[in-house]
Amino acid sequence: MKPSQSPIAHQVAYESDPSSLLPTLPADSRILIVRLRSLGDLVLETPAVAALKTWRPDLRISVLVEPRFAAAFEGNPSVDEIISSAVLSTTALQIRRRRFSAVFNQHGGPRSALLTGASGSPARVGWKDHQYSFLYNVQVPEAREFYGRSSVHTVEHRMSQFYWTGLPRGPIPPTEVFAQADARDSVARKLAANGIGSDQAYAVLQPGARLAEMRWPVAKFAELAGWLRAKYGIATVVNYSAQEAMFAQEIRAAMQGRAIIADNLDVRELIALVSSACLFLGNDSGPAHIASALQRPTVAIFSLTDPVQWRPLHAKSRVVTTGAQFEHPRGDKAILIHGSRPVAAISVDEVRAACAELLEGSSEQPPQKESSGGS
Repeated sequence: MKPSQSPIAHQVAYESDPSSLLPTLPADSRILIVRLRSLGDLVLETPAVAALKTWRPDLRISVLVEPRFAAAFEGNPSVDEIISSAVLSTTALQIRRRRFSAVFNQHGGPRSALLTGASGSPARVGWKDHQYSFLYNVQVPEAREFYGRSSVHTVEHRMSQFYWTGLPRGPIPPTEVFAQADARDSVARKLAANGIGSDQAYAVLQPGARLAEMRWPVAKFAELAGWLRAKYGIATVVNYSAQEAMFAQEIRAAMQGRAIIADNLDVRELIALVSSACLFLGNDSGPAHIASALQRPTVAIFSLTDPVQWRPLHAKSRVVTTGAQFEHPRGDKAILIHGSRPVAAISVDEVRAACAELLEGSSEQPPQKESSGGS
């Protein structure tokens, strides 16, 4: 904002020209980014935060998240404050007292929209076609209008709010998460208790997913675990969340003698676990995005979700898909129009080939054993 420009004049200016909002904010302005959940969504928020902070390091950036996912931003140098969402009225009062110069609703649901409206911020930014869009006085076009195409990656979709309000376009930063020392120590102790020392290469397998139809069969994960041990001497650590406890018995039975089970890990420990893995293999899920953000070789299996929108953004990543086709009514939404085959039909050979390509082309490749056994 120009020194002689009043706050009211500033508001009139950016409401008529949204691209003037961010460039004209006074130095040290406070910005709130609302992205309540889920784990993968928060990891995919980090490029926008980094781009904004790199361009204007003076801005003080807060993020509003659900407490269970806050670790996605822990240690992030671009984030000045993590605010944990609580009861709606309490959270609304908490953010209103901070007097944010601008609030960006990157979530789009009713709760996040209400919190954005209740913030009292003079600049409330959201997508114009989402619920309660009347609460935003800066409405951002959807992907088809903004980019000229509807099929965009989620990170591109998120970036559009900041581009629309004046962030210069340029290379998009990578996703980032940061393993904390105490979490690393905790994980190292748990691994050591299961026979995996600091010099043992290990892979992390994630057989869980949001929906049962997105889960590649546990038996096939187990077959890959045996192959990794036989061919490369890589140990396997299997992670699953508390929400996936209903098939914990199936995982334990399939993995017996082939892998150790890392249950009851919180998000901080999950980040630490993945940070030292030589390979991550899992269904499309939050942990896959953590692996990509930690620059770990990552193989992600896609079925009901569109890799165009959700693929890991890292050169050392591969996707294995069912061949499903999607249409995109808006930038953050995909509708399955043709499911080529169920996820269970993806063969072990397809996934094994993706893993081998990463392991054998990686500078972090573990020593290959002479035996080429395994199923």
